[in-house]
Amino acid sequence: MSAVGVVAASAGGVEKLREGLVQPLLDDGHQVAVILTPTAAAWLDHIGERQRLADLTGLPVRSEPRLPGESSPHPKIDVYVGAPMTANSTAKLALGIADNQALTVLCENVGTTPMIIFPRINAAHARQPAWSSHIDGLRSVGVELIYGDDVWPLVEPRSAGPRDLPWPAIFSALKRHL
Repeated sequence: MSAVGVVAASAGGVEKLREGLVQPLLDDGHQVAVILTPTAAAWLDHIGERQRLADLTGLPVRSEPRLPGESSPHPKIDVYVGAPMTANSTAKLALGIADNQALTVLCENVGTTPMIIFPRINAAHARQPAWSSHIDGLRSVGVELIYGDDVWPLVEPRSAGPRDLPWPAIFSALKRHL
């Protein structure tokens, strides 16, 4: 049984994290530890989903750092998956900016623990001049990105309507590391 660290930011689709990724991983026999950005935690708290994730995994859903002297409530992680990640969180990861618990965990493990990232972005994010260097930087240290027209065609902001996240592509990439 592998331990999977599921890290999520406050991007559309995070409300489907349980059924889209966590439950299938558990059904496949893996242990799952969930870490959220502060805003994702607030969103999921608001709809009761954070507690459902904790009940389902049997582990606390973290969004804040431990106190000095506290031991980690999560097991040693074999592979991390960041999904969904915002453009902001993806850029911070590429730059090594660990300003919340979710990014701290990813930044501390980039390049040493297998990592899959799905940046849930739109066409405006991708046009930012620094975006391609962030993507290239993450790839250069072995981060596998769920990115491109084949899995998430980019559209202009607020023009696509609701879309399902590419959970099958994320899960397929993850299985290659388990």
